[in-house]
Amino acid sequence: MDKSDQAVELLDRMGRIVHGLQFALGLNPAQWEALRFLARANRYSRTPTALAEFLGTTKGTASQTLIALEFKGMVKRTRRTSDRRSVELAVTPLGLELIEKDPLGPVSEAASRLSQDDCEAMNAALNQVVANLQQTIGFSESGRCLDCVHFCEDHVGSAVDYVCRCALSQEEMAPQELERICTNFEPAT
Repeated sequence: MDKSDQAVELLDRMGRIVHGLQFALGLNPAQWEALRFLARANRYSRTPTALAEFLGTTKGTASQTLIALEFKGMVKRTRRTSDRRSVELAVTPLGLELIEKDPLGPVSEAASRLSQDDCEAMNAALNQVVANLQQTIGFSESGRCLDCVHFCEDHVGSAVDYVCRCALSQEEMAPQELERICTNFEPAT
């Protein structure tokens, strides 16, 4: 067995473990992933369409997941004020409270036992595998604004004063948005 086959086998095993852990606290794995995504997504990506793209599923399947989360009081839909045809999703306080009890805690604990160097190497390798896979099967990439080609820092006045913005939307971004997930992501080279 070569190294890439061994990596695939390990990823499959990890996936099965992670999947099984997520039948917890009244949610299923798809609901947990949707809740996590919405809690980490930026304002442009908290939509049903962006959720479907991120999950790699149909809009109908994503919609059913959202309906279940709304029924359980975890997610709230509102019409965007800028475009009444568009919906924005938000995690409710109850949903945020549930995220604090995320069943993937044991996985995070296991990863925290790695050295900093090993963790960074694993993250880099897994990010590359995910990007390669998404490209191969035609899934949209998603990522942090800070790592995106559309991210801009405009210096205002002195070298220490700057404004962050998205070159795609031409809108300013608050510092707390820069670490969030965006489905309009294009990796910076």
